Amino acid sequence: MPKDQGIGASTKRREDVRFLTGTGNYTDDINLHGQLYVHFLRSDVAHGKINSVDTSAASAMDGVVRIFTGADFEGIGGLPCGWQVTDKHGEPMKEPAHPVLAQGKVRHVGDPIAAVVAESVQAARDAAEAIEVDIEELPAAVDMKEAVKDGAPLVHDDIGTNLCYDWGFVEENKAATDEAFANAAHVTTLELKNNRLVANPMEPRVAVGDYNRANDESTLYTTSQNPHVIRLLMGAFVLGIPEHKLRVVAPDVGGGFGTKIFHYAEEAFCTFAARQLARPVKWTSTRSEAFMSDAHGRDHVTKIELALDADNNFTALRTETYANMGAYLSTFAPSVPTWLHGTLMAGNYKTPLIYVNVKAVFTNTVPVDAYRGAGRPEATFQIERVIDKAARELNVDPIALRRQNFITEFPYATPVAVEYDTGDYNATMNTLEEIADLSGFAARRAESEKRGMLRGLGVNCYIEACGIAPSNLVGQLGARAGLYESATVRVNATGGITVMTGSHSHGQGHETAFPQVISEMIGIPEEMIEIKHGDTANTPMGMGTYGSRSLAVGGSAMVRAAEKVINKAKKIAAHLLEAAEADIELKDGTFSVAGTDKSVAWGDVTLAAYVPHNYPLEDIEPGLEETAFYDPSNFTYPSGAYCCEVEVDPDTGKVTIESFAAADDFGNIVNPMIVSGQVHGGIAQGIGQALLENCAYDENGQLLSASYMDYAMPRASDVPFYQVDHSNGTPCTHNPLGVKGCGEAGAIGTPPAVINAIVDALRSGGHDHVYHIDMPASPSRVWAAMQK
Repeated sequence: MPKDQGIGASTKRREDVRFLTGTGNYTDDINLHGQLYVHFLRSDVAHGKINSVDTSAASAMDGVVRIFTGADFEGIGGLPCGWQVTDKHGEPMKEPAHPVLAQGKVRHVGDPIAAVVAESVQAARDAAEAIEVDIEELPAAVDMKEAVKDGAPLVHDDIGTNLCYDWGFVEENKAATDEAFANAAHVTTLELKNNRLVANPMEPRVAVGDYNRANDESTLYTTSQNPHVIRLLMGAFVLGIPEHKLRVVAPDVGGGFGTKIFHYAEEAFCTFAARQLARPVKWTSTRSEAFMSDAHGRDHVTKIELALDADNNFTALRTETYANMGAYLSTFAPSVPTWLHGTLMAGNYKTPLIYVNVKAVFTNTVPVDAYRGAGRPEATFQIERVIDKAARELNVDPIALRRQNFITEFPYATPVAVEYDTGDYNATMNTLEEIADLSGFAARRAESEKRGMLRGLGVNCYIEACGIAPSNLVGQLGARAGLYESATVRVNATGGITVMTGSHSHGQGHETAFPQVISEMIGIPEEMIEIKHGDTANTPMGMGTYGSRSLAVGGSAMVRAAEKVINKAKKIAAHLLEAAEADIELKDGTFSVAGTDKSVAWGDVTLAAYVPHNYPLEDIEPGLEETAFYDPSNFTYPSGAYCCEVEVDPDTGKVTIESFAAADDFGNIVNPMIVSGQVHGGIAQGIGQALLENCAYDENGQLLSASYMDYAMPRASDVPFYQVDHSNGTPCTHNPLGVKGCGEAGAIGTPPAVINAIVDALRSGGHDHVYHIDMPASPSRVWAAMQK
């Protein structure tokens, strides 16, 4: 096998050839014979009672085939939530219905009221404008804290409250935590926001429904991160289609960042309408629709407190968070501010007592769900901001305070119910100090001051739980699906391999990295290995890609299946070589008998598997194909330390990021180039949250940032070149590859580093009253902070 292949090689991404040459096959590229088009009439008010929907004039317009309203979905299941949270009183969360098309009320701007199916997109749009809707507008619940007060407008009248759940974790720690605060030598308190974000993947969502009357089978082509989950949720809980009669295909997907995990109304509608009309039905989102129909991210308001003893050791942490659910519960929404957030509140530190309270609130806004990092960025921002504030209040070095409180012995059981298996936080901090050249910061600050600029340095640490699992644990925590992964390894007669995986790739580079693993195991060139994913008709049941789980969970399933293949191939090789199976070794694509020069090539063994002339069939059945499911025993725990340097213009408040460094522990690395690219992308999104992005509503529930004219996305000029390092990997102890996860780290570790740097810059310029600035740290917000 060439030395530039296999695990550890920076193999170039093979999928990029089709992406860069415009030959990728995205959902919008799929057009079927006889296809119809759908346009959704969406609510332009945040909250209102639907008195009537008159489609008579619109139905008579040229090209219109049929107009659907909520009445067509009476008796049909609404969109299900995939995770149930039980509150601190032992009561299940409030779970109101989420209809495919609005029934009785509209609950956010963008809520679909009617769907026009027509011969062309333009005909559908024209007819939608002719639909007459009588809506009695009602007051909107927008602010989370106001929404849970008596007398607030109710988003869902039938549940009698806007409080979805009031969650306490770990409830048994509360009294001891409160006592630790009462006895603390110092308490730092901080109120902050995790601003609401819109994911904005390059490819908007698309759905194409098809129906075959001959065999009663439905097919949905969709922009999804987990087609098997969509098939399960939509078939079983919404439309009542048996899984063997429903195929879901997710072809090339142009980015997801979490927002394409979830089951959406448009997918269910296109599948339903295609069955009703016996013709394919296609919907392609516009960017404006995406802003008011794709699930949003973050949107937490938190009060966090940190207690320290007289020696500056952390003794307790407690938080109270209001988490926005939006108007309906999206697929995994309840788990994000609870089990994906509260369990990470220990961070990298040996704080003995932690109590987390989360109040999830319904509002008349777009539903909120997982966005790159999903709960872990929110937790990290809280922890790392309050530590930085504590350091400034105590007048101690922020890095030294962190080092003093680092966890140093592993495995480490945190007080919030997870156990970190490996890590070396001092090593990553040492590397960070080196690659960020912290020793030269004073000189750089002096140079900035000569130009009248304020320079600041921000450092933070993070840890995340990813590779989400295990199924038995998350099931106890409320997950309504298993979180295993699957793979089938099919060896062809001439030695080539096709791997069919339940993991889905939408930018992660599976078609490159997965063959590197198989190549390493067998010793054949990567070019002989092909990866198939995204089609429920020809891949084993899997839970998809999110939470940095592809390699740790999906890759482990692939390894297990490949091990089965190798074990069977060794049996065949033993027959061919007339040797004992225990003496057969596989190296560099050749089977050999230990201690001899007897050998047989991989291709000869695979051919023999399908042309079994040389071994008895009663001992070994023909063929060489194996399937494995992998359910991990624990999460993986990537960690790292990040450093940001900024310059602030004291006259305008404009922030410029001058440098950014990231030292990460991702365990074993399969493809360093892909890992670096994932970190780069995550840092860019973290900078976007810290400085630019903000999804804003007015008091009436109108979306103020509904396009790129008002929603500021980071551009090349907003981000610097990065220094990244992942040389301090401590291998994960409980998966066969020793890998952790890298896809979300940048988005988790970046926001607090940026804000810490801005606060440091302002305080260095004499603004000692500044301890915090909420994201996004826009020029106006920074300037206002300097003016008190």
